[in-house]
Amino acid sequence: MARTKQTARKATGARTTVLPDVTHTPPVVEDGLLHTRCREECPLSQLLCRALREMGRRPCPFISVQTVHEEGNCMAQVVLPRGTFVGQQTLTTYGANEEEAYRKAVMGALASLSSRGEADHTVLRFLPTRDLDHAWQRNAKHRGNSGHGNTSPAASPTKTSRVCALLSSLRALSRSQQMTGSVQSSPRLSEQEKARFAAQLLQGPAGAWYATFQAMQQRDHVVTWEELRTAFRAHYIPASLMEQKQREFRELKQGTRTVMQYVQTFIQLSQYSPADVADDPSRATRLLQGFDPTLQTHLGRRYQSFSELVDTALDMENRLRVANEDQKRKRQASSAQGPSQKQKANYQQQPRYVIRPNQSGWFHRAPQQQQYPAYRAPAQLPAPRAPTAPGPGNPCFNCGKTGHFSRECRAPRRIQGPTPAGGSQQNKPKGNAPRKGQVHYIHLEQIPVGEPVLAGTFSVNGHPTVVLFDSGATHTFISQSYASKHGIKTSCIKESYNISAPGNPINTNLIVKRLLLSIGGEDFVISPVVLPHQGIDVILGMNWMNENHAVLDIGSRTVQLKSNVSGKVLKIHIPNQKHIEPTVNTTELQEIKKIPIVCEFPDVFPEELPGLPPDRNVEFSIELVPGTAPVSKRPYRMAPDELKELKTQLQEQLDKGFIRPSSSPWGCPALFVEKKDQGGKRLCVDYRPLNAVTVKNKYPLPHIDILFDQLAGARVFSKIDLRSGYYQIKIREEDIPKTAFSTRYGLYEYLVMSFGLTNAPAFFMYMMNSVFMNELDKFVVVFIDDILIYSKKEEEHREHLRIVLTRLREHKLYAKFSKCAFWLKEVSFLGHILSEKGVAVDPGKVESVLNWKQPESVSEIRSFLGLAGYYRRFIKDFSKTAKPMTSLTKKNAKYTWSPNREEAFRV
Repeated sequence: MARTKQTARKATGARTTVLPDVTHTPPVVEDGLLHTRCREECPLSQLLCRALREMGRRPCPFISVQTVHEEGNCMAQVVLPRGTFVGQQTLTTYGANEEEAYRKAVMGALASLSSRGEADHTVLRFLPTRDLDHAWQRNAKHRGNSGHGNTSPAASPTKTSRVCALLSSLRALSRSQQMTGSVQSSPRLSEQEKARFAAQLLQGPAGAWYATFQAMQQRDHVVTWEELRTAFRAHYIPASLMEQKQREFRELKQGTRTVMQYVQTFIQLSQYSPADVADDPSRATRLLQGFDPTLQTHLGRRYQSFSELVDTALDMENRLRVANEDQKRKRQASSAQGPSQKQKANYQQQPRYVIRPNQSGWFHRAPQQQQYPAYRAPAQLPAPRAPTAPGPGNPCFNCGKTGHFSRECRAPRRIQGPTPAGGSQQNKPKGNAPRKGQVHYIHLEQIPVGEPVLAGTFSVNGHPTVVLFDSGATHTFISQSYASKHGIKTSCIKESYNISAPGNPINTNLIVKRLLLSIGGEDFVISPVVLPHQGIDVILGMNWMNENHAVLDIGSRTVQLKSNVSGKVLKIHIPNQKHIEPTVNTTELQEIKKIPIVCEFPDVFPEELPGLPPDRNVEFSIELVPGTAPVSKRPYRMAPDELKELKTQLQEQLDKGFIRPSSSPWGCPALFVEKKDQGGKRLCVDYRPLNAVTVKNKYPLPHIDILFDQLAGARVFSKIDLRSGYYQIKIREEDIPKTAFSTRYGLYEYLVMSFGLTNAPAFFMYMMNSVFMNELDKFVVVFIDDILIYSKKEEEHREHLRIVLTRLREHKLYAKFSKCAFWLKEVSFLGHILSEKGVAVDPGKVESVLNWKQPESVSEIRSFLGLAGYYRRFIKDFSKTAKPMTSLTKKNAKYTWSPNREEAFRV
């Protein structure tokens, strides 16, 4: 490398000394410190050279330094590669002597490179600390070229943390240098020196702010690091932002994030709430609280520190992922084999019994011709078995005598007492003697009419499952057919079970070690015994009820449980139903061969939502205009039939956990709207008073025309409609009282997003776009809760459909099968007909426009123009044609129906 020779431009008597160019001598690291083997010791030059090499700059820069003495001062310059600094390639410093000026020049270059993020942070470990005060003070005019210009509030904690890290590195180096004696003893950085060092990292608006801040100080006052940090945060991180970030941190849950993503978000947000993570135990406890409930259960207390908790969680996540993949492969292999020839023959020869509700609310069985097995049923219910005649081997379950059934027993009803936690009513037998157990019913059909039964559909490992609460059962049981269908692993035990059941006793030595049962938004662990001939998916017995403090109230048909994980007490209402339909009711069931991918995802199409939605990384929030006071309105009057329907729907939503009684100062009136798809009434709330004081979410809804522009060349279509999509999003806890609504029967509030909230469509659109971001405009179109999958070939459509259904499963979003359609050449979507020929108008919508009655008011004109304008792309000169009618919608326009308006209406 050629040497750079600088010329001294001073008066007579100035002495020029050129320090040696040490770039030719490679640096040497000894004992953690950098040294150089030169005629003159220049470790700083070597550091600068190393930093620039790591930046990838070739060739290495000239770092020859010229010192010029003048009137007791010494000037030093460092020549750097073009583009290293903004607007300059030379850094100039002054000092009392050659060594001081030289060190300041190279120090300034290193500080500039480090603050720009261009030098490896390992270089910072070698920065000396002596003479920093003079170096920074003299180099103040170059401050604009030595710092980041990031003034984003969200980045400010990172900025201050980085300054602290640099200061810590300097102190550590100072101590190590003192111990090794490599340099002379350097004093520890003072609070004032820390502030000066931090000031060098500020540029642009931040640098201008610091200049103003410095000018506002008293003449002799020296700013300390704490003063600078406090003022900087107060300016760039307003209190409202701090509160928001602290709230986000305290409410942070893993949701759909991976463990690593959750930990990264946790660390980032914890900077805003240091009091909550003051020490390592509190940091670990807070992190554990936000983990997925399944992961929490597995983790327990298997950690001693925060880092150990993270490592354990990552390992556990990997194990669960491998286990889930194994189960998925087993399910796919089982699905690929298909039903046996004997099963197919049985399906073709015998009518399938479908359990459906009648008008009274009870369930009955009706034969239905079906040639293929129901592909969405979580477990196949066998045909009803006739009750076995009483005999010597079949004692009464109530009194123990033979000759009659328990339902015919005249003796007082026996009450099953609680069992020890985690065990059964029998003592554990010695040796290999079989354990005793008892179950009253193994088929729903065995339950006599009028017998009180608490049964419902809940989620087990993510699958909709028929669950029976049986206080007469000693253990928890699971159907072997259900376990096989869903790939649930069973284990053999040495000590078998002898289960007293209707008919003959059942012997089994199979158990399932662990399943997750979701009830009311909480997860409960069950370890059931496998019964080979059980027709009910899962039976919860007294051992599980005792562990979870279950209280069964047959009169009100409620079950009260206490979660051992969260300690939350749940009260679940079980509808008065004798039979539960585990399959999805559809009016036109398609053949399995036409829906080969959908049959792999039965859990995505449940009959009802399984309960409260899971914790997600996004929750619906209601931001109010500042200064808003709560608004409360009286409930609307309703007709007697509406009051009856209101009471029914309130109870249903209470049972599902969507609403709860409220004492909020807010309150909007409830009302009913007609359902379009299946008739009936939908309970809604007139949120206009709340919407008027809500800050509007400007998230854009996609334009229909733009959505359809992506479909060019598509030939195969499928559409999916979410089931009660709004109810699948939770409301932020502090905003729940704002959703309160008043009724004849009291005040209630929503825990899930409700119809009528002004920002609901925009937020739902945001969430759906987040879920399908990687697939949008490739093979997926999303408009609020409607999903369209389009492909050019059937082979592509198989993969596209599987990806979309997998996304729904991963995010626990559920669809309504009766409103979905798959593998279509032509599909109706958003009021249009889509096919390989292009986009056409839905004939049904055209019929509505043609049959529209003559408008008699401005509001009716707006309604008509809204529907007709939806298809303006298909109507030439629509604006000109509709102008006579649109003129009536203007303010203060007099309503008169003239011939030209009649003509425009008819056209």
